[in-house]
Amino acid sequence: MIDWGEKLEEKIAMLPDSPGCYLMKDDTGTIIYVGKAVNLKNRVRSYFRDTAHTPKVAAMISHIDDFDILLCETNLEALILECNLIKQHRPYYNILLKDDKHYPYLKVDLREPYPRLELCRRMEKDGAKYFGPYIGAGAVRQVIETVRGVFPLRTCRQALPAKTPKRPCVNYDIGRCMAPCAGKCSQEAYGEMIRGVLNFLEGDYAAVIRHLKGEMNAAAEAMRYEQAARIRDRIRDVEGLMERQIAMRTDNSEQDLIAVSMDGLDAMVQLLYVRGGRMIGGDHFPLPGEGGEDPGEVIAGFMTQYYENDGMIPRNILCQTLSEESREELEAWLRGKKGSAVTVAVPRRGEKHELVLLAEKNARDALEKRNARRTVHEERTVGAAANLGKILGMDRYPRRIEGYDISNTQGDQSVSSMVVFIDGEPAKKEYRHFRIKTVVGANDFASHYETLQRRYAHAIKEKEEMKEKGEGTAEGKFTDLPDLILIDGGPQQLRFARQALLDLGVTPPAMFGLAERLEEIWLPDAEEPIVLDHHTPELQLVQRVRDEAHRFGIIHHRVLRARAFTHSQLEDIPGIGPKRRKALLKAFGSLKAVRAAEKEELLRVPGMTEPAAEAVLAWAKADK
Repeated sequence: MIDWGEKLEEKIAMLPDSPGCYLMKDDTGTIIYVGKAVNLKNRVRSYFRDTAHTPKVAAMISHIDDFDILLCETNLEALILECNLIKQHRPYYNILLKDDKHYPYLKVDLREPYPRLELCRRMEKDGAKYFGPYIGAGAVRQVIETVRGVFPLRTCRQALPAKTPKRPCVNYDIGRCMAPCAGKCSQEAYGEMIRGVLNFLEGDYAAVIRHLKGEMNAAAEAMRYEQAARIRDRIRDVEGLMERQIAMRTDNSEQDLIAVSMDGLDAMVQLLYVRGGRMIGGDHFPLPGEGGEDPGEVIAGFMTQYYENDGMIPRNILCQTLSEESREELEAWLRGKKGSAVTVAVPRRGEKHELVLLAEKNARDALEKRNARRTVHEERTVGAAANLGKILGMDRYPRRIEGYDISNTQGDQSVSSMVVFIDGEPAKKEYRHFRIKTVVGANDFASHYETLQRRYAHAIKEKEEMKEKGEGTAEGKFTDLPDLILIDGGPQQLRFARQALLDLGVTPPAMFGLAERLEEIWLPDAEEPIVLDHHTPELQLVQRVRDEAHRFGIIHHRVLRARAFTHSQLEDIPGIGPKRRKALLKAFGSLKAVRAAEKEELLRVPGMTEPAAEAVLAWAKADK
């Protein structure tokens, strides 16, 4: 039997037989788990019994130092409270829906006299008509374009009806707007068109196609062949949209289908949307670390967060699995949020069961693809870094890799770039530039020497300053030192870079040079290079670091070069900056005229002071 301590044992013994929520805390007082229970005494005590638990629950229990409870009158109250507490505290061991994006909807505000079709991210109870959710704004815009190709909807944000008619825009001229702003249509005619839009969005394509075919045939009979061709293209757009909708053998109800796939480590929830008897799309939601939990609990936890955050609750929700208790609680909660009837069901046979199996198949496929992508990603990043370290003879994993490159134009505006890869991925906030100060001309060897000395000198200085202040070194700009350094160049460049650290009294980390011509890896004092297969993730990682250093350096060098090209002689004068330079050139028109100006003329220029005017006169005199 585990000894939980006198304080905790006393709280466990006093647990009430009541519905409510419990909040598990660690030794810092942080809430690490929120749960609900029909009977708090039975539920909370189960955590502290010496019985088998899932790996995730066992890990959570090992961190429990205290717990609090909140009593409720009913199970539904406990469900709502649990949902709010999870949303507020985001406990580490709860199922957390990390994908917090809001999927887009189409909105038609019927309270407006001339409604528009709008994209929005939330569904409000504002009397407007909503369609969706759609998977991505791109899908919504595609639908909007298709609808506007069929119906002449207005797109402007003008408040209508206008007090005075305005000139119609080009959309009216090309037949894509009825121009209510110009009084070209009545509110009744526009409303009739809007009813067609609503029918179209609700899935009634047949009426739209019949109408369009009638217009096309009439245009063809009148020998308006270009107009007939345009209408033909509209019909193809509508038919294409129809083909992308997966036909379902259901009635015209709205349904969400929810299923989960698990691999023992992670879970993937699949949500499919059925609207107007057609599947309009779906999305999957990864739940890391939930792969060993009960599938019904995972789905219940997902539903409370998804429908709390996202909004559009359908009339029917079909789930792969749920306990009867959870099903009833969720149904009551969803009815309260929607304000109308909602049915949550777990079909076991028939057509609806087949739909849930389809969602489960999608969830399984999404989980397999995610795992495959993650495997490939790890091979190219963490795995490639680990293997590279072994190839270079390192005795530890190179968590932080820094790459250095020198950029200049015939020795002018020389700049060194430092890029950082952590666990095989770019850490762009760690990138740094160094303007080369002590080297004249194009000398990559000396430039690498200066760069490495300055980089480590900054680190030494920062560490000393933080030590004096009693601060940690984690937040310094240079204090996180590299495990591995890549120098763009061959053995000579590498030798200078390494010598820079030795001269500074620093023990160099693992270093290598990459000779670009044959992609040869040179180690310090090596007689022969290491040549890796071009298809290996290790060489590809090295190339990414080198290419990123080159790209980053080139960008900064171009900025400096452009700055130098646009630099004016006037800005070399003490007290003359960009604003006074512009004012002088605007007043006098050229440098020659500025040189010839008298002091009184210079003082009449906006922003000029007597010291600045004296400096200009001194410059003009010295330049003669």
